[in-house]
Amino acid sequence: MKIYHLAALGILAWSSQACWNTKPKIEDANVYADTLTYQFKNINTKADDCAGKPDSACTTVKFKYPAFNNQVVLNDTVVTGLATLIDRQKGIAGLQRLSWQFMQDYKDFKKSRPDWKGNFELDGKVNIIRQDSSLVGLEFNGYQYTGGAHGDTRIRYVNWNVKQNKKILLSDILKPGSEAELTAIGEKIFRKQENLDASTPLSRDYFFKDGKFALNQNFLITPLGLKFLYNQTEIKPYAAGQTVVDIPYAQIKTLLQPNTVVARYL
Repeated sequence: MKIYHLAALGILAWSSQACWNTKPKIEDANVYADTLTYQFKNINTKADDCAGKPDSACTTVKFKYPAFNNQVVLNDTVVTGLATLIDRQKGIAGLQRLSWQFMQDYKDFKKSRPDWKGNFELDGKVNIIRQDSSLVGLEFNGYQYTGGAHGDTRIRYVNWNVKQNKKILLSDILKPGSEAELTAIGEKIFRKQENLDASTPLSRDYFFKDGKFALNQNFLITPLGLKFLYNQTEIKPYAAGQTVVDIPYAQIKTLLQPNTVVARYL
């Protein structure tokens, strides 16, 4: 990949490339008509001490994300979501500013610890899980390592209503007042996969507030149900990794509003 050096940044190298995707296989003309098209964009940055070194041996920043044709609001959501995935405060200024700040942090760290032989890493990408004329499901996947005992991995989901041009919230698909019942169903599934009976307190081994199970807002709409994901350290210690709770539509059909983007799966 060709690298373009920018004098204003000095230590950074940027590159971008794009490739047009082809439309997915049409399974149902009514559901998949007018499927969105997009191109992937890449931003790759290396520290100034990477000359002659492979990426695995130097500090790098890598971003990969889709840019949808004629979808300004969706594209802004994609870029903003990716930039703020790991560090909301630093990422709010955008991907390029975040990259510059990350490299500056690396330089400052090296000055304070000149004998340290490791490298920083920032890697973020947006995967398209599903996309058609009514629904886009996005997975934001980020990893950051800044010299500590371990790196930090984060996954966030965005469900996008194409026709309404906005992010889909749980309240957009649930009937009013059904949140408590959804949570109760989710807790039963969680306890089963954790091998916990109904009386086992959650305050002992989990980080739920006040020891009460709660669903977060990090969910993905799938053809089979709602997939909730808890990131590392969100409800368990770091070593336990991520936790997924899949709630099938078969168990929550009566809780869902009619005529929403999930209706075709019921």
